Amino acid sequence: MGEGVTRLVQGGVTSAQGFVASGVHCGIKPQKKDLALVVSRGPAAAVAGVFTTNKVKAAPVLIDMERIRSGQGRAVVLNSGNANACTGDPGLRDAREMARLTAEHLQLSEDLVYVCSTGPIGVPLPMDAIRRGIPEAVRVLGPDGAPAAEAILTTDTVQKAVAVQVTIGGQIVTVGGMSKGAGMIHPLMATTLTVLTTDATVPPAVLQAALRRAADQSFNRITVDGDRSTNDTILLFANGEAGAPEIAGPGEALDAFQAALNSVTVNLAKAVARDGEGATKLIEITVGGAQSDEDAQRAAFAVANSPLVKTAIHGAGVYWGRILAAVGYSGAEVQPDRAMVRIGPVVVAERGIQAGGPELIEQAGEHLAGQDVQVMVDLGVGRGEATVWTCDLSEEYVKENAGDLS
Repeated sequence: MGEGVTRLVQGGVTSAQGFVASGVHCGIKPQKKDLALVVSRGPAAAVAGVFTTNKVKAAPVLIDMERIRSGQGRAVVLNSGNANACTGDPGLRDAREMARLTAEHLQLSEDLVYVCSTGPIGVPLPMDAIRRGIPEAVRVLGPDGAPAAEAILTTDTVQKAVAVQVTIGGQIVTVGGMSKGAGMIHPLMATTLTVLTTDATVPPAVLQAALRRAADQSFNRITVDGDRSTNDTILLFANGEAGAPEIAGPGEALDAFQAALNSVTVNLAKAVARDGEGATKLIEITVGGAQSDEDAQRAAFAVANSPLVKTAIHGAGVYWGRILAAVGYSGAEVQPDRAMVRIGPVVVAERGIQAGGPELIEQAGEHLAGQDVQVMVDLGVGRGEATVWTCDLSEEYVKENAGDLS
């Protein structure tokens, strides 16, 4: 593999050297795995984090935001089936106890352990179950990341795990990770629970900047329903086990690492969007010809969050007017008599009016009937461009969010 060339490999959160993980059922959920653990075996790793921008933050988010200031960590314990959000001081005590128990069983300093939770809001954590589960999760730690990726799922239908390798300084460096997320997905935050690991040597400040750039190009470009969660967290651990030179700042090594990290986060983010609650399609929306990249992103998210657009695509309906309407109320500058809409390979609107007859509309409908949908809009104003990912909106979304979300 050539210097700086990234390649996707099979694996996930334990693909990088020196990382182990586990996933167990401790009793938060009736049957499914509900407690996960990811650990760096070596010395304290550098850690970076991105957290929800929701002003109502879950207890584990508050704990992690305190600990991330040190830039160091060794482990993260995650539970599903309960968000430990809106639980007051008892919730904070429970989150700290999760970290303390994990640290004791791993024989680590407590401040090197991070905590994540996901599930229904406002319900106290069943700590008896967690107290039983943590020693078991420590006991079964191993090189297979799949049980951990399974244990963090809530309404997700599939596990989400990715790994990428890149050569830096003549050494193979691996970046891997796992995510959960299917609903309550919207940007300006981490969007999901995501744990990323790498055996690269990266100091905390450089790692934090790289993670922010990666999140902005991936997790902050997806939306399922426009809601922002109380628990969203991305943690990135870098333990240096690959033996590659330290990536201390700008240069070819950082560019190569950033490309690998971006590849992992984009793949995971698209997997989250594809697995949106009740979703049947992954929708990629690109807006070009905008006054700025920010304007393009504003317009793209308006289209991506429009229930009218998402339901039309679910039914393979070529209602391109709904797309232009969303662009028009987005706040982005647009020149209606220069605007163009393309669905897949088919230009369905040009200069703000329908392009072509029934045959072209039928071709566009055939594209919308597939599982991977591309929508492109040109605003006819400038050179700004942005791409976001979303999913269709089905009756299953309503059913899932009207019931038990554990």
